[in-house]
Amino acid sequence: MIIQTAERSSHLDPSENVIFQRHMIAYNQAAKLINGTVLEIGCGEGYGITELAKYSEKYIGVDKFETNISDDIKNNNNIIFHKMEIPPLENIEANSIDVVVTFQVIEHIQADHYFLEEIYRVLKPGGKLLLTTPNKLMSLSRNPWHIREYTPIEMNNILRKYFHSFKVNGVFGNDLVMEYYNKNKESVRKITRFDIFNLQYFMPRWFLKIPYDILNRFNRRRLKSNNEDIVNLVKVSDYSIKDSTDNCLDYFCIATK
Repeated sequence: MIIQTAERSSHLDPSENVIFQRHMIAYNQAAKLINGTVLEIGCGEGYGITELAKYSEKYIGVDKFETNISDDIKNNNNIIFHKMEIPPLENIEANSIDVVVTFQVIEHIQADHYFLEEIYRVLKPGGKLLLTTPNKLMSLSRNPWHIREYTPIEMNNILRKYFHSFKVNGVFGNDLVMEYYNKNKESVRKITRFDIFNLQYFMPRWFLKIPYDILNRFNRRRLKSNNEDIVNLVKVSDYSIKDSTDNCLDYFCIATK
């Protein structure tokens, strides 16, 4: 069964274009940095594969759910898929991977330290980790699908524990993207203003997931309806990756074993 929540953006839903392009800037950047055997953790619907597989000698995709990846892609000799819960990275040998790519995943992992330990284990000496995750300081509400989010200090601290060399960059949007962000911020404020006691931050995650999904999809579609000119126009080139600051949208981390 395919699990599709508001957490998994799709290029097939026009209301998700802004967030989809935000995810794609990370893949575009990763394509410039990968080589050899590439492991993508959380490959999802597989829309990043076309960006990554052609630059790798071998691509291994891992996800906890079955995916809608086409047979043409699956039948490619240098592409392998594994369905598994992670961590651990079962059946992946130590020191066997040149580059690990994991975008918008670590925030969903309960054992985030074990997750990084396993990535370190499977990387070859000199191998690289490419990781993205949302900047907690720019989140507009609690996302119950996320176990946790990271401040800039927290992101640096957890990477420092496992990698001797790393750089935390940021994903930024231009004026068009930030216009959408601010409209979204105002829209979310109108919804959450009824939560006068900030109960969203204290209630169990499981209790909030379905309401969050419903409201998130409703909000994105209303934003598109009211701002067609912005939502339809945003392209991957409206995002950039540079030194992180407190107001980056996501972190784009590069760490070396």
